[in-house]
Amino acid sequence: MTTPRDLLIITMDVASSSPVGQGDLSLALAGAELIDLGEAQALTLDDDRIVPGPQGVLGDRLLDEAASALTREAPYETVEDWLWRRGRGLSTAYLDVLSAEGETTRPRHQWIPFRSDAATLTDSPARRRAVDRLTSGEPVLAFLAAAVGLQEEPAEEAAALVDDRVVTVLAAVNDAVRELEAVRQRRSVENAAFDNIWRGQ
Repeated sequence: MTTPRDLLIITMDVASSSPVGQGDLSLALAGAELIDLGEAQALTLDDDRIVPGPQGVLGDRLLDEAASALTREAPYETVEDWLWRRGRGLSTAYLDVLSAEGETTRPRHQWIPFRSDAATLTDSPARRRAVDRLTSGEPVLAFLAAAVGLQEEPAEEAAALVDDRVVTVLAAVNDAVRELEAVRQRRSVENAAFDNIWRGQ
Protein backbone atom coordinates (compact mmCIF):
# COMPACT_ATOMS: atom_id res chain seq x y z
CA MET A 1 0.00 0.00 0.00
CA THR A 2 0.98 3.62 -0.46
CA THR A 3 0.78 6.65 1.81
CA PRO A 4 -2.07 8.23 -0.21
CA ARG A 5 -4.11 5.03 0.02
CA ASP A 6 -3.41 4.72 3.74
CA LEU A 7 -4.49 8.34 4.24
CA LEU A 8 -7.74 7.79 2.36
CA ILE A 9 -8.46 4.62 4.33
CA ILE A 10 -7.97 6.20 7.74
CA THR A 11 -10.00 9.22 6.60
CA MET A 12 -12.90 6.94 5.68
CA ASP A 13 -12.44 4.97 8.90
CA VAL A 14 -13.17 7.99 11.08
CA ALA A 15 -15.32 9.99 8.67
CA SER A 16 -18.49 9.66 10.73
CA SER A 17 -16.94 11.30 13.80
CA SER A 18 -14.66 13.78 12.02
CA PRO A 19 -15.77 14.58 8.46
CA VAL A 20 -13.00 15.67 6.08
CA GLY A 21 -13.61 17.98 3.13
CA GLN A 22 -12.82 16.49 -0.27
CA GLY A 23 -10.67 19.50 -1.15
CA ASP A 24 -8.57 19.18 2.01
CA LEU A 25 -8.17 15.45 1.43
CA SER A 26 -7.23 15.90 -2.23
CA LEU A 27 -4.49 18.38 -1.33
CA ALA A 28 -3.12 16.02 1.31
CA LEU A 29 -3.24 13.07 -1.10
CA ALA A 30 -1.21 15.05 -3.64
CA GLY A 31 1.34 15.77 -0.91
CA ALA A 32 1.41 12.10 0.09
CA GLU A 33 2.16 11.22 -3.53
CA LEU A 34 5.18 13.53 -3.52
CA ILE A 35 6.46 11.92 -0.32
CA ASP A 36 6.13 8.40 -1.75
CA LEU A 37 7.68 9.44 -5.08
CA GLY A 38 10.60 10.89 -3.16
CA GLU A 39 11.01 7.65 -1.22
CA ALA A 40 11.03 5.80 -4.54
CA GLN A 41 13.70 8.22 -5.85
CA ALA A 42 11.36 9.31 -8.61
CA LEU A 43 11.96 12.94 -7.61
CA THR A 44 14.08 15.22 -5.46
CA LEU A 45 13.38 18.70 -4.14
CA ASP A 46 15.54 21.71 -4.95
CA ASP A 47 14.33 24.07 -2.25
CA ASP A 48 10.57 23.89 -2.99
CA ARG A 49 10.86 22.88 -6.64
CA ILE A 50 10.15 19.31 -7.74
CA VAL A 51 13.01 17.87 -9.79
CA PRO A 52 11.86 14.63 -11.46
CA GLY A 53 14.10 11.58 -11.46
CA PRO A 54 14.26 8.69 -13.91
CA GLN A 55 10.86 7.39 -14.96
CA GLY A 56 10.08 3.85 -13.98
CA VAL A 57 7.19 1.61 -12.98
CA LEU A 58 6.33 2.01 -9.31
CA GLY A 59 3.73 -0.74 -9.06
CA ASP A 60 0.80 1.51 -8.20
CA ARG A 61 -1.37 2.96 -10.96
CA LEU A 62 -2.02 6.34 -9.36
CA LEU A 63 1.58 6.80 -8.25
CA ASP A 64 2.68 5.95 -11.80
CA GLU A 65 0.23 8.58 -13.06
CA ALA A 66 1.64 11.08 -10.57
CA ALA A 67 5.20 10.39 -11.70
CA SER A 68 4.18 10.85 -15.33
CA ALA A 69 2.49 14.14 -14.46
CA LEU A 70 5.66 15.73 -13.05
CA THR A 71 6.89 18.78 -14.94
CA ARG A 72 10.15 17.74 -16.58
CA GLU A 73 11.41 21.10 -17.79
CA ALA A 74 13.22 23.77 -15.77
CA PRO A 75 12.44 25.80 -13.74
CA TYR A 76 10.20 22.91 -12.64
CA GLU A 77 7.05 23.11 -10.56
CA THR A 78 6.81 24.21 -6.94
CA VAL A 79 5.34 21.90 -4.35
CA GLU A 80 2.48 24.36 -3.82
CA ASP A 81 1.62 24.46 -7.54
CA TRP A 82 1.72 20.66 -7.67
CA LEU A 83 -0.71 20.34 -4.78
CA TRP A 84 -3.30 22.55 -6.46
CA ARG A 85 -2.84 21.06 -9.94
CA ARG A 86 -2.56 17.38 -9.05
CA GLY A 87 -4.98 17.59 -6.14
CA ARG A 88 -8.00 18.54 -8.23
CA GLY A 89 -10.46 15.64 -7.81
CA LEU A 90 -7.74 13.34 -6.47
CA SER A 91 -9.79 11.99 -3.55
CA THR A 92 -12.39 10.70 -6.00
CA ALA A 93 -9.71 9.04 -8.14
CA TYR A 94 -8.29 7.18 -5.12
CA LEU A 95 -11.75 6.19 -3.91
CA ASP A 96 -12.55 4.80 -7.37
CA VAL A 97 -9.41 2.66 -7.27
CA LEU A 98 -10.21 1.34 -3.79
CA SER A 99 -13.72 0.49 -4.95
CA ALA A 100 -12.46 -1.27 -8.08
CA GLU A 101 -10.12 -3.36 -5.95
CA GLY A 102 -12.91 -4.43 -3.60
CA GLU A 103 -11.65 -2.40 -0.63
CA THR A 104 -15.00 -0.64 -0.26
CA THR A 105 -18.64 -1.57 -0.47
CA ARG A 106 -21.87 0.37 -0.98
CA PRO A 107 -24.87 -1.05 0.93
CA ARG A 108 -28.04 -1.13 -1.17
CA HIS A 109 -31.60 -0.88 0.03
CA GLN A 110 -33.79 -3.71 -1.21
CA TRP A 111 -36.85 -1.47 -1.35
CA ILE A 112 -35.01 1.28 -3.27
CA PRO A 113 -32.86 -0.66 -5.76
CA PHE A 114 -31.11 2.33 -7.32
CA ARG A 115 -30.18 4.04 -4.07
CA SER A 116 -26.91 3.28 -2.29
CA ASP A 117 -25.29 4.84 0.73
CA ALA A 118 -21.76 6.23 0.85
CA ALA A 119 -18.95 3.78 0.30
CA THR A 120 -17.68 2.04 3.42
CA LEU A 121 -14.46 0.14 3.97
CA THR A 122 -14.34 -3.62 3.96
CA ASP A 123 -12.44 -5.41 6.72
CA SER A 124 -9.30 -5.96 4.67
CA PRO A 125 -5.56 -6.35 5.35
CA ALA A 126 -5.05 -2.95 3.70
CA ARG A 127 -7.41 -1.32 6.19
CA ARG A 128 -5.71 -2.99 9.14
CA ARG A 129 -2.25 -1.96 7.91
CA ALA A 130 -3.33 1.68 7.48
CA VAL A 131 -4.86 1.82 10.97
CA ASP A 132 -1.79 0.14 12.48
CA ARG A 133 0.44 2.67 10.74
CA LEU A 134 -1.53 5.55 12.25
CA THR A 135 -1.86 4.12 15.74
CA SER A 136 1.87 3.33 15.84
CA GLY A 137 2.53 7.05 15.47
CA GLU A 138 4.33 6.83 12.12
CA PRO A 139 5.15 10.53 11.63
CA VAL A 140 4.37 11.04 7.92
CA LEU A 141 0.86 9.63 8.16
CA ALA A 142 0.33 11.31 11.53
CA PHE A 143 1.20 14.76 10.14
CA LEU A 144 -0.99 14.24 7.05
CA ALA A 145 -3.89 13.10 9.25
CA ALA A 146 -3.45 16.23 11.36
CA ALA A 147 -3.40 18.43 8.24
CA VAL A 148 -6.92 17.28 7.28
CA GLY A 149 -8.20 17.56 10.85
CA LEU A 150 -8.36 13.89 11.83
CA GLN A 151 -6.21 14.34 14.91
CA GLU A 152 -3.98 16.77 16.75
CA GLU A 153 -0.59 17.52 15.22
CA PRO A 154 2.13 15.23 16.58
CA ALA A 155 4.64 16.51 19.12
CA GLU A 156 7.57 18.55 17.81
CA GLU A 157 9.92 15.59 18.31
CA ALA A 158 8.09 13.75 15.53
CA ALA A 159 9.28 16.30 12.97
CA ALA A 160 12.86 15.26 13.71
CA LEU A 161 12.03 11.77 12.45
CA VAL A 162 11.43 12.92 8.86
CA ASP A 163 13.89 14.48 6.43
CA ASP A 164 13.85 18.04 5.09
CA ARG A 165 12.15 16.98 1.84
CA VAL A 166 9.20 15.56 3.75
CA VAL A 167 9.03 18.58 6.05
CA THR A 168 8.84 20.85 2.99
CA VAL A 169 5.94 18.86 1.54
CA LEU A 170 4.07 18.66 4.85
CA ALA A 171 4.43 22.42 5.39
CA ALA A 172 3.06 23.07 1.89
CA VAL A 173 0.09 20.77 2.54
CA ASN A 174 -0.72 22.63 5.76
CA ASP A 175 -0.48 26.00 4.01
CA ALA A 176 -2.70 24.84 1.13
CA VAL A 177 -5.37 23.44 3.46
CA ARG A 178 -5.42 26.70 5.42
CA GLU A 179 -5.68 28.67 2.19
CA LEU A 180 -8.61 26.54 1.06
CA GLU A 181 -10.36 27.10 4.39
CA ALA A 182 -9.81 30.86 4.04
CA VAL A 183 -11.43 30.74 0.60
CA ARG A 184 -14.41 28.82 2.03
CA GLN A 185 -14.87 31.35 4.82
CA ARG A 186 -14.63 34.30 2.42
CA ARG A 187 -17.25 32.75 0.13
CA SER A 188 -19.49 32.07 3.10
CA VAL A 189 -19.31 35.71 4.15
CA GLU A 190 -19.92 36.90 0.58
CA ASN A 191 -22.90 34.57 0.18
CA ALA A 192 -24.38 35.73 3.48
CA ALA A 193 -23.98 39.37 2.43
CA PHE A 194 -25.65 38.63 -0.92
CA ASP A 195 -28.57 36.92 0.85
CA ASN A 196 -28.97 39.92 3.13
CA ILE A 197 -29.18 42.26 0.14
CA TRP A 198 -32.06 40.24 -1.29
CA ARG A 199 -33.82 40.28 2.07
CA GLY A 200 -33.49 44.07 2.16
CA GLN A 201 -31.18 44.09 5.16
